[in-house]
Amino acid sequence: MSSCLNKTTLTNSDSLNALRKMLANSVVSRHTKRAYLTAFDDLIEAAAGRPISRMILMEFRASMLAEGLSAATINQRLCGIRKLVNESRENGLIDPAEAVRITSVPGVPQNGVRLGTWLTTEETQCLLATVDRTELIGKRNFAILSTLCHCGLRREETAALDMRLIQLREGRWVIADLIGKRGRVRTVPIPAAAKDALDEWTSAVGITSGPIWRAMRKGGAITGLGLSAWAIWDVVVTAAKAAGISHLGPHDLRRTCAKLCRKAGGELEQVQALLGHEDLSTTAHYLNSTQQIQHAVNDRIAL
Repeated sequence: MSSCLNKTTLTNSDSLNALRKMLANSVVSRHTKRAYLTAFDDLIEAAAGRPISRMILMEFRASMLAEGLSAATINQRLCGIRKLVNESRENGLIDPAEAVRITSVPGVPQNGVRLGTWLTTEETQCLLATVDRTELIGKRNFAILSTLCHCGLRREETAALDMRLIQLREGRWVIADLIGKRGRVRTVPIPAAAKDALDEWTSAVGITSGPIWRAMRKGGAITGLGLSAWAIWDVVVTAAKAAGISHLGPHDLRRTCAKLCRKAGGELEQVQALLGHEDLSTTAHYLNSTQQIQHAVNDRIAL
């Protein structure tokens, strides 16, 4: 059996495009697609026309280490290459024994846990207070920030919010049947403060159906177009800059929501359900439950 990763294939543009398409079609998330395709392109450049083998992949791994890339980034790229090889094997494009040799390249150990970013209640209030709600764009941005902080949504989930998802269930407002990462479906309760912010925005512009967040022209008129996930990112970064908070993104507000819920007495399983995590350990990581920075154990030392 000839390998789809041999020199002939890797120097032919049509063959390379076919491999890229196969890799892209093997995953659902567009962010994962982008990361895997970047890994593929970088590997092809590093191989310089040589057949992809375990030795070449080990060289690629070593070059990424030399560049100073994080263990998480390196492991994600290696995961993308393994995905390519396994898809090639399943489609009969590569010898199974060769596929095993290539995919046996180990990842990079990642020791410890990064701290991440969480806001306190006071910092979160300060962030929300930076928005000027006298203008339409301010009402929209305040509602976006309030939804992120109170509901713990991912930015892609926030961008995709539609009026049909806002429903009354068991006497309270929720985001019903929200489709999240890997197609997982959950229902997210909307606290009163977040619902008030949503109502202020939708009432001001008369939105009763379709995307909740709308693009706006310079004059202040809204369009029928919804906001992208990157537009949600920009709203958060702009507010954070105004509040004097550095290195803050939408996912940090997701962590903040989880942390504040836990501090308010929420059970770990409740926080897991709110965030839509498949694994409870992921939720624990968000909360940094093991290490309490605010009430650090070494504060008790009196020397």
